[in-house]
Amino acid sequence: MGIARSTYYYHTSKQREDKYADIRKRISEIFAMHGKRYGYRRVYQQLRNEGYTLNHKTVQRLMQEMSLKSQIRRVKYRSYRGEVGKTAPNILNREFEASRPNQKWATDVTEFKVADRKAYLSPIIDMFNGEIIAYTISDRPDLKMVMDMMHSAKRKIKDTSGVMLHSDQGWHYQHMQYQQTLKKYGITQSMLRKGNCLDNAVMENFFGIMKSELLYLQQFSDMEVFKRELRKYINYYNNDRIKLKLNGKSPVQYRTLSHQI
Repeated sequence: MGIARSTYYYHTSKQREDKYADIRKRISEIFAMHGKRYGYRRVYQQLRNEGYTLNHKTVQRLMQEMSLKSQIRRVKYRSYRGEVGKTAPNILNREFEASRPNQKWATDVTEFKVADRKAYLSPIIDMFNGEIIAYTISDRPDLKMVMDMMHSAKRKIKDTSGVMLHSDQGWHYQHMQYQQTLKKYGITQSMLRKGNCLDNAVMENFFGIMKSELLYLQQFSDMEVFKRELRKYINYYNNDRIKLKLNGKSPVQYRTLSHQI
């Protein structure tokens, strides 16, 4: 061909890389769309969901070449405990799997500190698919915060009879008004054993993910801005963020598909 051997192999190498041009573009789009939160496993799963057929190692290599690396760092959360009073039995007993939606729920309270201000998140999570059923964000860790969360869950899920709701031994969950509301809604109360945080691992896992992918991924100097982004994140978590253990579907997608089976 009249060209140097090194030149020939340089150009053939470039031609081989060109076959991934479209995939590289889509990988960049997925990575940006999810706020740099996805590693290669989730990017690979998303590509599979879209009909691409390639090996996960190829996706890993392409992301390494493009210097695309998940920016999240896993951290342990610290929930708000409060006082301790009357408890309920640990009915859940670390059996976190649920065979259908609205069979087993978990709840807890976690604290945020932004710009010398504090805020508290009180959510309910469904153990079937990890979906956040209801939540409240409050400047005070008072009983109203938890009661508003319960009423919000009841408005969304009309039939709550037979639901088990698991929590820690925080004072909110031992309050008579809260416990009477659970009975009124037909919800069975379960509490973890004192000093055994693994008894509520589902909630711990969500708080850890949320803080890693939101609070510690960005710099917040205004609490109201953070609250707005927190609401957006919970919507993203429910509807768009895929989970590998849910076959690459988001919690809402997984629940919707389960109704069609």
